[in-house]
Amino acid sequence: MRKALVVGIDNYGGNHNLNSCVNDANEVARLLARHENNELNFDVKLETNIHGVPALRENVKRCFETECETALFYFSGHGAINEFGGELILADYLKDQIGFSMNDIIAVISTSKAQNKVVILDCCHSGYAGSMPTSGTTATIENGVTILTASKSNETALSGNPYSLFTSLLVEALRGGAADIMGHITLGGIYSYIDKSLGSWGQRPLFKTNVSSFMSIREVAPPIDPNIIRALPIYFKNYYDILALDPSFEPTNTESFEHEVLPPFADEKNVKVFDDLQMLESVGLVVPHDEKHMYYAAMKSKGCKLTLLGQHYWNLVKNNKI
Repeated sequence: MRKALVVGIDNYGGNHNLNSCVNDANEVARLLARHENNELNFDVKLETNIHGVPALRENVKRCFETECETALFYFSGHGAINEFGGELILADYLKDQIGFSMNDIIAVISTSKAQNKVVILDCCHSGYAGSMPTSGTTATIENGVTILTASKSNETALSGNPYSLFTSLLVEALRGGAADIMGHITLGGIYSYIDKSLGSWGQRPLFKTNVSSFMSIREVAPPIDPNIIRALPIYFKNYYDILALDPSFEPTNTESFEHEVLPPFADEKNVKVFDDLQMLESVGLVVPHDEKHMYYAAMKSKGCKLTLLGQHYWNLVKNNKI
């Protein structure tokens, strides 16, 4: 079982209102609820413009108290700092002048029975989450916890339209931008995607984790059939081999095409292999040897070989890891 609490707040009143946080929460909730193939993923509870720290604390507690595979808390709204660290600001902050302490979030999840505990914060000063009180830098997170924040503890987070800057990248990542070639989207992949998309001079995301392995947050259709990847050791007996090609691998090398053809003519079996090899080339696992294009590698009887990434996946398949 997977659970997710998704919170977005726009209605703070007057000049403090925001215009993208509810959109942020709605789209994140939608993407987490189901995988791309529409299979169920997280059991999502969506809260917008929530009032009162007790209400938010109770929701966070209920999200993390159950013994489950993964519990996730996402927040988009205002964040602030005080002498004790960072806090999330609720919709009625003008009335109460209080916020939900980021330290309290960590305290709640520290007793969680969930195998994986995930906190994603899109607010100003969100980098305080998981840090020692008053430090803002030294992380103190329990085993199984991952924290992804929109900014450092001393930075603001930018809003936008229709989504905030950070969440717009998070959404792109969840839609498939951060997927590996098997279609898995991990928190490490999400952070890498966001990190590379933001420059050195603006807000910087933070990633704090204490896990032994990354689990998949969402799955999308892989760019190629996984069975083609699993065929790598069939095509390449050793990861360092060069697979010899000839014109019989090229599907257009038949007399039905009005251009020069070369013997041996297209062979159905080799054409199928060549189609797989070209798919593997498209995701960076295979490259032609001594030629710039796979077509000429075949027509000139050259060959192709695995890239370093291809060798990595060859080993994964060989060791029954995928």
